[in-house]
Amino acid sequence: MKDAIYLVLDMMNDLVHADGPNGKGAYGEQVRSRRVLENTRVALDKARAAGLPVGFVRVGFSADYRECPPSSPIFSGARKNGIFKLGTWGTEVHPDLGQQTSDFDIVKHRVSPFYSTSLEAILRAHGIRTIYCSGISTNAVVQATVREGHDRDYEMVVLEDGCCGLSDEEHDNAIKGLQRFCRITTSQDVVFG
Repeated sequence: MKDAIYLVLDMMNDLVHADGPNGKGAYGEQVRSRRVLENTRVALDKARAAGLPVGFVRVGFSADYRECPPSSPIFSGARKNGIFKLGTWGTEVHPDLGQQTSDFDIVKHRVSPFYSTSLEAILRAHGIRTIYCSGISTNAVVQATVREGHDRDYEMVVLEDGCCGLSDEEHDNAIKGLQRFCRITTSQDVVFG
């Protein structure tokens, strides 16, 4: 049994697909210019080859948005724009990433994948001690995952080239802020295990 997992964070059609609402804006531009999808697929293939379990973390809400906090600045746009509805194309993992039925599917209703999800139970059940992660955005879900994982005594590793923010500056600032809590590597340099 491996004691590590690779978590792919919020790489859903609504956020990263060229035909998705955010894929047509700043996120889409960053995903394409930084080759986030391609880099993530390289990392996924390496993780699978090393025998690591893979987990896809997705943000999503019921059709009536009952779990969506009405006063949240980050999620208030979801209800208004009709995005992040579970069971729709928008909350599916981008098809280029090759999600498999054996992968863990962790659905969250907040920024952190630890908050009120199955993640902690999965990690404990499989004896996970190291969490490799990447996704978008660097300054939201990636930061939340690293900081909370660190405080729960997991070794945290970020694959920087599988992440992006709304701008290069936003991404770079987030990575600088994370260096105290994790190891930073890339999809090319990572050695899973």
